[in-house]
Order: sequence, then structure tokens, then C-alpha cells
Amino acid sequence: MKSDPNKILRLLPFFAGGLGGILLLINRFSTLQLTESQARSDVVGVILSGVLILVGLIWQQVQPRSPDAVKLIGEQGFYFDPDLSNTVKTELAWASHLVLTNTVTKSLVVYYKDKVLLRRGILGVNSQVNPGNIIKRVLDTQKPVYLVNLALYPAKIEFDYLPENTQGVICQPMGNQGVLILGANVPRSYTKQDENWIEGIADKLAITLQSELNA
Repeated sequence: MKSDPNKILRLLPFFAGGLGGILLLINRFSTLQLTESQARSDVVGVILSGVLILVGLIWQQVQPRSPDAVKLIGEQGFYFDPDLSNTVKTELAWASHLVLTNTVTKSLVVYYKDKVLLRRGILGVNSQVNPGNIIKRVLDTQKPVYLVNLALYPAKIEFDYLPENTQGVICQPMGNQGVLILGANVPRSYTKQDENWIEGIADKLAITLQSELNA
């Protein structure tokens, strides 16, 4: 699991308030004669310590935490359709490398004209794509579908070509004949910028595939 980088920061007010309260108690018990000004200072100190502790407790509840990453089940792989030209292979290799190294994507499948052209990253058990409702909808509407937490969707069973514990999926259309399918190891992990960037990559692939495979 991925550790929370903000955990210590969220605990700082809690510990600062607790430490302040302890020091006030030590100071009070070590003072033989209490003056009026010291009493007022103690009251202010107690209030400040209480506020810090309260802030720390609130932060524990409301501060968003980064979703935990999981280790996807499967083997690393990189497979092309053997009938592809070198031009198409080069384009697919370049595009998939960019996506895998610049986003949380860990598994990638290029499905075009009823064929799997590329599988790369952590691979699922099934090497073939049997389009389910999600893929069919993407092809029909030519609009992407982002399943932010795959475990919550009944449609997850259609993605058996991805690792079984895939956390999030983007199905990005490539024109009206193909889909770029991306699997992540963290739920709710793709940003809007990621989605826009993936759309640009898919559009570029669509142009190349249409030119090379429809010639």
C-alpha cells in the first residue's frame, strides 16, 4: 500500500496542542506562588492548546487522503498483432510508452476493427477482447467512459483481459472503429488533464490506424 505523505502534517496540530498542554501543567505545578498575570497566561495557553488539538482531530476527518495503490495481479507483457506493419508497431509502441510512463496506467490494450492490436503492461488472463456493453457504448457514441472505481461496477466482468484487481479503467474511443483501454492500479486516479492528454493520444493513433489499416 502507498503511504500517506500528508499523515505527519495532519498530526502536527494535535501533537503541538498536546505538548503545549503538558508544558502548561508542568509550569503550573512547579510554580510555588501563582500571580494574576500568570493565571491569565495559563488560561490563554489552555485555550490555544485546546484549539490546536481540535484542529488536529478535524484534519484527521476532513483532509482528503490519496487512494491506496495495489499491486496488480498478472505478468508484464508486450504483444503486437503479428500482421501489423513496422510503421504501426512503432506508433503503438511510442504511444503506449508515453501513457504508461506519464499516467497511473499499468495495463493497456488497443482494440481496433474487432482485433487486439497491442497488449502492454500488466496483462490479464484473457488475451482477447469480447466487447461488452461499455466497449459497445464507447464505439457507438464515440465518447470515453471512465470507471473511477472498477470494483463498484457490475460491468467489471467484461474487462477480463485486464488484471483482475484493476482499480480504474478508461475506455477512450479511437474514431468509430477502435478503443484505447487503460487500466490503473489506483482508484479515482486520472485527472482531467490526464483524460485530455489520453484523448489526444487516442486521436493520433486513430489517424495512423485509419491510414495504415484501411489503405
